[in-house]
Amino acid sequence: MSINISGAPCCWGVDDPANPHLPRWERVLKEASQAGYKGIELGPYGYLPLDVERVQAELHKNGLTVVAGTIFDDLVSASNRDNLLQQVDDICSLMAQLPSVPIEAGQNAPAPYLVIIDWGHDERDYKAGHQEEAQRLSEADWKRMMEHIRAISERAWKQYGIRPVVHPHAGSYIEFEDEIIKLIEDIPYETAGLCLDTGHLYYSKMDPVTWLRDCADRVDYIHFKDINGKMYEEVMEEHIRFFDACAKGVMCPIGQGIIDYNFIHQLLEDINYHGYITIEQERDPRHADTSLQDVKQSVDYLKRVGY
Repeated sequence: MSINISGAPCCWGVDDPANPHLPRWERVLKEASQAGYKGIELGPYGYLPLDVERVQAELHKNGLTVVAGTIFDDLVSASNRDNLLQQVDDICSLMAQLPSVPIEAGQNAPAPYLVIIDWGHDERDYKAGHQEEAQRLSEADWKRMMEHIRAISERAWKQYGIRPVVHPHAGSYIEFEDEIIKLIEDIPYETAGLCLDTGHLYYSKMDPVTWLRDCADRVDYIHFKDINGKMYEEVMEEHIRFFDACAKGVMCPIGQGIIDYNFIHQLLEDINYHGYITIEQERDPRHADTSLQDVKQSVDYLKRVGY
C-alpha cells in the first residue's frame, strides 16, 4: 500500500474565499510544507490566484504539488450552470499547467482531481448530520443536479484530462446514505469517481469503515478528518450551520478524536488503496495561528501508526 499524505487550506480556516479573516495563501503553502506535506489542494475557487507562474513559483519554493482543486458551489440551481462550467475551466486549466503529481502504482485514477461538492443551501446546512429531519430534493431538482455533475465531469476530463470525483458533504444535498446510493446509481464510475471523507461520513451518522470498504472500487481519493466527540454531541443538539460547528471545534487533529485510524489503516490495506489522502480540519480562520501545530500533530500521528 503506497499512500501520500497531503493537506488542504481548510485546515487554516479557508472555506469561504470572501471571509475577511483568511490567512494569505503564501503562508498556507509555507506552513503546509513545514508540516511535512508534499501535496496540497487549491482550496475554494478564488482563494489561490489563477496566475500559473505565480502559483508554480510558490509551490516550487515549498516543495509542493497540487493534488486537487474544488468546485464548492450550488449544483442544483439551473441559473448556476454557466458559473459552474467557468469554474471547471479556470480550475482545471490551472492544474493542467502546473507540474504533474507523482503517480502511485495501483491507483484507481491518478491525481490531480477535481473535487465536486454541492453547497449553499440554508435549509440543508442547518440540518447537517440530521438525516431524518433534512428535506430531500424533488425528482426534477435531483435530475438537474446530476446533469450538472455530468457536465462538469465531462468538461474536466475531456478538455483537461483531470479526473472528477464527487464528495458527499455534511450540509449539502449529497450527504446521507440514500443520497450517496442514488448518486452512485445515477453517475457511472466512468463519468466520475468518489472522494469519501471519514469525518463527513461520521458527522452524518455513517460508518467510514463500511463506506470505504463497500465503495472501494469507486473511491479514487480520500479525505481524513477527526471529530471531537464531546463537541459533536453538543452541536448535534443545536440549530447550527456546519461551518459554525467547525468554528466551535467539532473537528480536531487526527488521532485525538473518535475515529479509529488504526482500524482504517488496516482496512485500506485490505482494499489495496493506493494514492492520496488529504487531511482536513475545518476551523474559524481567526484560529489559524494554531493550524501548523494541529496539522503537524495529524501528520505525525498518521506516520506513527503506519501511514
